[in-house]
Amino acid sequence: MIQEKEVVIVAACRTPFDKFGGVMREVPSIELGRMVLEEVVRRAGVEKSAVEEIFYGCCMHAEFAMYQNIPARQAMLKAGFPPETLSSSVDRACCSSMLAVEQAFNAIRFGEREVCIAAGAENMSNLAYLVSPKIRWGTKMGPVEMDDQVFPNGYGRTGWNPVALDAGNVALEYDVSREEQDRWAAQSQQRYQDALAAGRWDAEMFPIEVPGPKNTTIRVDADAGPRPGTTYESLAKLKTVYGSPTITAGNAPGMNTGASAILLMSADKAKELGLKPLAYVRAVASVADKAEYIPRVPATAIKEAVQKMGLGVDDIDLIEINEAFAAMPLVSTKILGDGDEARIERLRSITNVNGGAIALGHPVGATGARLVMTCMFELIRRGGGIGAAAICGGLAQGDCVMIEVRPEA
Repeated sequence: MIQEKEVVIVAACRTPFDKFGGVMREVPSIELGRMVLEEVVRRAGVEKSAVEEIFYGCCMHAEFAMYQNIPARQAMLKAGFPPETLSSSVDRACCSSMLAVEQAFNAIRFGEREVCIAAGAENMSNLAYLVSPKIRWGTKMGPVEMDDQVFPNGYGRTGWNPVALDAGNVALEYDVSREEQDRWAAQSQQRYQDALAAGRWDAEMFPIEVPGPKNTTIRVDADAGPRPGTTYESLAKLKTVYGSPTITAGNAPGMNTGASAILLMSADKAKELGLKPLAYVRAVASVADKAEYIPRVPATAIKEAVQKMGLGVDDIDLIEINEAFAAMPLVSTKILGDGDEARIERLRSITNVNGGAIALGHPVGATGARLVMTCMFELIRRGGGIGAAAICGGLAQGDCVMIEVRPEA
């Protein structure tokens, strides 16, 4: 019988997240991946040769397809890892880098590996335009149409509703109003600014340098997406998008650029290397639902994960739920609270306490790992506790990673 191993996190980092069309717009996601892979082992003081496998989240294939795919392998080799290091590129839409954490966790937990990295990268500004595959075999006289992978942002080409439409409809089904979503969005912006002023983002973010005009270099050391001074009143004036009854550009995140990475290993290996665990990964869960019910899958994933730990929702000290739209944390906390207004209020008070993707951005392949590290560093700041990081992905898939930060002995 397999003896399960305890899995710990010993380092985590992310680049700043850039806005759509920002200074990082022409930096390939593979290059951003290289940066975080190098930084995460540097932070831990671990040799690159010690890493056995890298799981690498990615989502927008039209971006890295220009570089012949296998972004994990390319980023790993660019970062100077030995060619014998295994890697895999992981795609579960927005869940991708959280799924990478889960795969690393399971590989270590069941003894297949001792040291793994879970990472993810995305540059939504660098997405290529596509032309019809018919072009390869010739076309008749007339214009050649190009397909923009950024707009519309969804799965309409294969017959599904825009994600914003589904999210808005489900929000109303759960009695989460447009006003509540706008107020949550304004709160996300304000919480981000409060955390920024207190230096709470410093632990996870590191500065990078990107090419600038005329052979210059630009130092990027801050998230570009947050909008200081955002108010509920300003958000309430915005028009809804994609036919949604509630979703606007203000209660949704931007289309962003960035990368993240987490170094995981067995507790025994960490002890052998003299490394202090930052957190213990206690449980993971993956779920799926009817395609339109994307706002509720974070709640389903959290419920399943806490059950694996033998705990209940009320035992959670801190929650991160990705703000794919404000509807996601609002619907999910309502489900987790099971109709009890006091419980719902408590859950919302511990969810995204430093703001979320509406403020800092959502580079889709990188966000899942970002949620885990944000939860972890805030628990460290608070002196310990149980944290849940959860995310939804396209067509209603969801993932959750449960972590524990143990108080200093």
